Amino acid sequence: MNHLNGGSPVPTLPKLHGLDHLRALAIVLVLGFHYRIFAHPEWLTAVGAFGWTGVDLFFVLSGYLIATQLFGEATHRQRVSLREFFLKRSFRILPAYLLVVAVYFLVPAFRERVALPPLWRFLTFTQNFGLDLGTTGTFSHAWSLCIEEQFYLVLPLCVAAMVRFRAEKRFAWVLLGLPVVGLLARWSSWHQFVAPRLGQEDVALAWYQWIYYPTYNRLDGLVVGIAIAAFCHYHPAWSARMRGYGNWWVLASAAVLTGAYFLCQDARGYAASLYGFPVVALGYGLLLVGAISPTCFLYRLKSPVTAQLAALSFGIYLIHKGIIHLVQGQAEAWQVPADSNTMLGLCMVAIGSSAYVLHRVVEKPFLALRQRVLRAKQPTRTVPLVQPVQPLEV
Repeated sequence: MNHLNGGSPVPTLPKLHGLDHLRALAIVLVLGFHYRIFAHPEWLTAVGAFGWTGVDLFFVLSGYLIATQLFGEATHRQRVSLREFFLKRSFRILPAYLLVVAVYFLVPAFRERVALPPLWRFLTFTQNFGLDLGTTGTFSHAWSLCIEEQFYLVLPLCVAAMVRFRAEKRFAWVLLGLPVVGLLARWSSWHQFVAPRLGQEDVALAWYQWIYYPTYNRLDGLVVGIAIAAFCHYHPAWSARMRGYGNWWVLASAAVLTGAYFLCQDARGYAASLYGFPVVALGYGLLLVGAISPTCFLYRLKSPVTAQLAALSFGIYLIHKGIIHLVQGQAEAWQVPADSNTMLGLCMVAIGSSAYVLHRVVEKPFLALRQRVLRAKQPTRTVPLVQPVQPLEV
């Protein structure tokens, strides 16, 4: 254990292989869902339909990992270093993100659609508010990164205030109330913006713009992750007992996600719009509990494949639509049918290779620079409470 400038020792945790499996699952789900936007094999139409929930799994993971770090720092330092937190997040996310934003704006051939939202929307991470797929749908998947960045801004401020005013109970009540706020927000958005357009051609665009993308409608996954982190941190004895049933939590997750699948058969219907997001978040929350439980097969299983997918997941998320667009654009020249399994394989290889280059050339050097900056600013460093967070982590 290392010490924090005279503070209490900070415990370390082993690398959690189960979280790599969940990150890999999340990015595979997202890829399967988004590939259906382009020419694709017929079998992917049904198989990838539930892939939109991969983003919700990323939200659960982000909520858990970031909250675990902040709660640990709050306990052992009796404060939260906002400067250090924002510095870490900036070095982790901004270099790769800003590079891909630049490619979208400077290389029109990379755009999977015609029109981009204004640049300031991407730079301020506000693109997810009022996003109209019909007019500015290019790089639309950055909406989830906007929610992540807004989360990275708000949660550390809330935890810092919780520590400053010793308001753990109030924080817990606010946390429990957020899903209710989200439910009411979706109910209001449905009746105000979606219901009047039922039966019209633009109803799907309205649903995405007013139900699917806004932050206030999509807090369920983040809240579930934060709640799990809080329970594990502040109730260690109960948490230890909970983790004794790792495989059972995975079975419970499968049952809840199966129910969510049938609930969301009509993903843009009334019931799915109101209740689908919290049910999906609960299902992935149970899966997360299993993955962090030493008694679970996910915790014990080590896989270089999922570890590599987890490491590349952020880059894959950033570039996958543009790469698919570029590769499929060569279909006629290569005499490969755009909707074939061969084209699907070519696209996946191109995405993985491009993400690997992005990781090696941009992400890793900036992470190394981050470590040097942090060492220069703080002579005595701590070992992180958890493995480095992959944002997404979507």
